[in-house]
Amino acid sequence: MPEPTEDVTYRDQDWYAEELVDRHFVRCEFFHVDLTEAVSRGAVFTECVFGNVAFNASRHTDSAFTRCTFRRCNFFEAEFTGCKLVGSSFDQCDLRPLRVDGGDWSFVALPGADLRGVRISDVRLREADLTRVNLTDATVTGVDLSGAQLDGARLAGADLRGSDLTGLDPTAVQRAGAVIDAEQAVVLARALGFDIR
Repeated sequence: MPEPTEDVTYRDQDWYAEELVDRHFVRCEFFHVDLTEAVSRGAVFTECVFGNVAFNASRHTDSAFTRCTFRRCNFFEAEFTGCKLVGSSFDQCDLRPLRVDGGDWSFVALPGADLRGVRISDVRLREADLTRVNLTDATVTGVDLSGAQLDGARLAGADLRGSDLTGLDPTAVQRAGAVIDAEQAVVLARALGFDIR
């Protein structure tokens, strides 16, 4: 890993289709940076701030964005594979369509996010703030949602099979048409106070 770039501010930069391989940024700020179709592999961003950054059609593999802040960023058709976003927060971001496959997004803050139709699979979302999130018609399979805050979430038509729903209060979410498996049905029935025999 090369020496990290620390405390640098980037403004109005054109990083279209840039390849960020094994780069390391610490406490850097990115404002109005175009990362459309950029590719990151093994890149690390620690405590960075992204404001009005275009991540459109970007691809991120085995990269880390830990304790980062994303404000008014666009993630149209972005993909994250095996990435770590622990402790990061998203505010007024355009997050769809988005694909997340594997990785650790624990403690991520996505309150009120519009995630309709996104695809999230085999991801850790432990203790994430998903209050009022809109996951209508989304695919959220094999996801660890233990301890996640889901009050007011919209899950209508979502595919939740294989995800950990032990912390979900079914009375506190919109759930019409959401798809679960038999094991999850037992968990939710118990959460509602039913005795399964």
